[in-house]
Amino acid sequence: MSFEHAHHLENPDATTPPPRIELISSVPAPPPMPDNAEAMTILVTLPPGSAGNPPHRHTGPAFGYLIKGEMIFELEGEPQRVIKAGESFWEPGGDLIHYQDANNLPDAETEFVVTMFGVAGQPMLIPVSAEELEERRDRRAPRP
Repeated sequence: MSFEHAHHLENPDATTPPPRIELISSVPAPPPMPDNAEAMTILVTLPPGSAGNPPHRHTGPAFGYLIKGEMIFELEGEPQRVIKAGESFWEPGGDLIHYQDANNLPDAETEFVVTMFGVAGQPMLIPVSAEELEERRDRRAPRP
């Protein structure tokens, strides 16, 4: 994470305190961006105990922020982890498999916002077949 960004501009006419701006995460630029990219921001609400989407991919990078709840998040080659409200996540998209985006809470919703940069005219989520999951089994991190 880099903290060299300017997050506040002095305003000599201000009569109230300045905005409070916190850097939540940063990604080295440029992230892998598909040709003909389309940016979209979506709000996802996972019902209590939801398993989320089955394994899938995205055509480009996705940057997310958990608004409330807890999400089990797992990308190919990385161990699964729990992301909590106030934390962020990102994935590069492309060939990488997104294994999990499940609600970690059995009795409460989990909500997050994601900005995705996908190929215009292609689905946001591309399912991964059982055959491909088996072929790439060695790329999945050991599970708890």
